[in-house]
Amino acid sequence: MSHLESLIVEFYDWRGYLVKRNVKVGKRSAGGWEMELDVVAYHPHTRHLIHIEASLDAHSWDRREQRYVKKFHSGEKFILTDVFTWLEKDTPLVRLAIFPSVPPFRKNFAGANAVSIDAFMADIQAAIIRQGLVSRCAIPEQYPLLRTLQLALNGYLRIGKPSS
Repeated sequence: MSHLESLIVEFYDWRGYLVKRNVKVGKRSAGGWEMELDVVAYHPHTRHLIHIEASLDAHSWDRREQRYVKKFHSGEKFILTDVFTWLEKDTPLVRLAIFPSVPPFRKNFAGANAVSIDAFMADIQAAIIRQGLVSRCAIPEQYPLLRTLQLALNGYLRIGKPSS
């Protein structure tokens, strides 16, 4: 799993989602699996179900689209039957694709909402900044990446004040 996927998993888990990562779906009779999904998350209180695919690749948009159409199609086909089997079959599924950059005309991509890593990180940063100082409201230690960001963004005792 990439560093980016680890951060995505921590962020959604910290926000109360049940998170599955690197989920193999569609067991084949001859062995193997049809697809591996990066991150699938479900929030039990809001009933928000999301399938996230993140990539740091430098492939062409055409090549990415071929791959992501397959990934999101597999997610649609298997998430409710193989991953979160207790959910109602008509549970809406949100799809999110995260790339190094996303031009405005690619915001809807392969049936998903596409965002840049920077835009996704801005959402994470905003949530962490709202959390406040590490000394007063530390993000739990089970989220080392988020906690490190909290320390870097908010500081331990004083927000953004470098020591002299």
